[in-house]
Amino acid sequence: MGTGGLRMMGRLSRDPDVVATPLSAHLVRRVLAYGRDFRWAIGVFLVCVVVDAVAGVVPPLLLQRIVDRGVLAGNRALVVELAGAVAVVAVVDAGITLVQRWYSAQIGEGLIFRLRTQVFDHVTGQPLAFFSRTHTGKLTSRLQSDVLGAQQAFTSTLSTVVSNVVGLAVTLVAMLALSWQLTLAALVLLPVFLIPARLVGTRLADLTRTAQQLNGELSGAMTERFSVSGALLVKLFGRTADEHTQFATTAGAVQRIGVRIAMVGRFFMTSVTLVSALAVALVYGAGGWLAIVGRLTVGTLTALAGLLLRLYGPLIQLTNVRIDVMSALVSFDRVFEVLDLAPAIADRPDAHDASPVASVEFRDVHFTYPDAARVSLPSLEPAVGIVESANQPVLRGVSFAVTPGTTVALVGPSGAGKTTITHLVARLYDTTSGSVLVGGDDVRELRLESLRSRVGYVTQDAHLFHDTIAANLRYAKPGATDEELWRALTDAQVADLVRRLPDGLSTVVGERGYRLSGGERQRFAIARLLLKAPSIVVLDEATAHLDTESEVAVQRALDETMKGRTAIVVAHRLSTIRNADEILVVDDGRIVQRGTHEGLLAAGGLYAELYAAQFAHQSREPLSEVSG
Repeated sequence: MGTGGLRMMGRLSRDPDVVATPLSAHLVRRVLAYGRDFRWAIGVFLVCVVVDAVAGVVPPLLLQRIVDRGVLAGNRALVVELAGAVAVVAVVDAGITLVQRWYSAQIGEGLIFRLRTQVFDHVTGQPLAFFSRTHTGKLTSRLQSDVLGAQQAFTSTLSTVVSNVVGLAVTLVAMLALSWQLTLAALVLLPVFLIPARLVGTRLADLTRTAQQLNGELSGAMTERFSVSGALLVKLFGRTADEHTQFATTAGAVQRIGVRIAMVGRFFMTSVTLVSALAVALVYGAGGWLAIVGRLTVGTLTALAGLLLRLYGPLIQLTNVRIDVMSALVSFDRVFEVLDLAPAIADRPDAHDASPVASVEFRDVHFTYPDAARVSLPSLEPAVGIVESANQPVLRGVSFAVTPGTTVALVGPSGAGKTTITHLVARLYDTTSGSVLVGGDDVRELRLESLRSRVGYVTQDAHLFHDTIAANLRYAKPGATDEELWRALTDAQVADLVRRLPDGLSTVVGERGYRLSGGERQRFAIARLLLKAPSIVVLDEATAHLDTESEVAVQRALDETMKGRTAIVVAHRLSTIRNADEILVVDDGRIVQRGTHEGLLAAGGLYAELYAAQFAHQSREPLSEVSG
């Protein structure tokens, strides 16, 4: 059966459970809407498919005339003429096949491009809460396997249905016209042909589903262990042997099930070959007897045998066409599920640009992290995340104001809500109640692109892309010149390091910047901030990974950079925020103290306790002053 048999095996391996998936007429109409954009290409593609299916029946019919009217009649001219016609049909069919493949590629790749870009753009527009809950592997699968499955609806499935229906109809008409008796005799064996296909199809689907799950486990294990952080964890804990055992166990299961799939597939192909051979034997036996008694010509018998080989393949493939169609529609449905998830944070229709005034104000802000129903999809979350308890309030009535050109520091114990406050400034989340104002405007009334162009962040875990130093810096300012890059690197106290590197600005930093130390990554992130030069600066533990010498140098650069800008600084190292214009002490989602460094120390309370815990043994100030 050639490649047609392999394609049929692929369809039999599809999971038949998709047939039970409820699909609406709205989904079908939505899928067809995508096809309208390719209607001319699909039209030409279908014409080529039909012509190709019809052309496949012509050679056996020409062969009948070659034998009966040429060879047996001794007509050499007719033999040459009909043989030339067979060659012409073959050349034309080959040309049609190439045209068909070109249009199929145009439709398929065009659809993949459109779906992928739509999903990518839609996902990147989701709020931060979406990414904090979503399983990255499941989300990537929507961009890869599901998009490819949807693409098959307009190429593989469509061509399979049309070509097999047309080919089967033309073949049956031709066979009935040649000999209805032999055609009916050949069809008698059809149930015997379908039984192994059904049995093997169900068994192969179960085995394939299990193999896919095991391969998914292998892929997940490799993705985690092959990352820099994963490999480091394995080595530091000395678990190489255990990892080998665990991986080998899963790989062994994949090996065993692969052997079973191979044997089941071989059983199927052997059964198909056997039944096909029996059908051919029946046709030659009965047809030969009819030819001997003069009721059938030798050419007709030869043509029937050739057409018989084109009869069973389409029949088997059409029995599985429902699974093909449903599989493609389910893939579309899973893609649409992502596209239909409205971003919880988006521009309002009347949103406007942010004011150049760099003030920040919080007015009685309460905040609770949104639950999964508002920001994510259950199908994209880990199973354990679907049954989480309701989130508790993080901020409770936070109010403060930062005037342009001043620095406000946020301090307090871990989990108090400091980082959450900084996230609300750039509207990475929306408040549960109350309002956050930037430049006197509620951030919900501003265009997100405009707002975030005003705010620059350096977080504790500085992220760098697996790209060059120059590309990572230009992410903040795409048109920056090399001179601007070097100026930012100099201000961030990291220019000397780059000059020592063999490739300089073209040095690739590695996955998440793991070729650099923590302090170096942090300084590159600071250089990226300096290059952006925003009017509002947010530093969330920006100097956390720096040694004392680098911290002093970078802090000096940051102090210089923050002149004339609004700055909000989160710090556990209280020594870095002594000069802040105002210090806000946050505890359990509330601001419990506010003032300057000296004033808070004199007042006692939580700030003095935190300061004493960090500096009581090395501070030059008397302990009595620290405690108030």
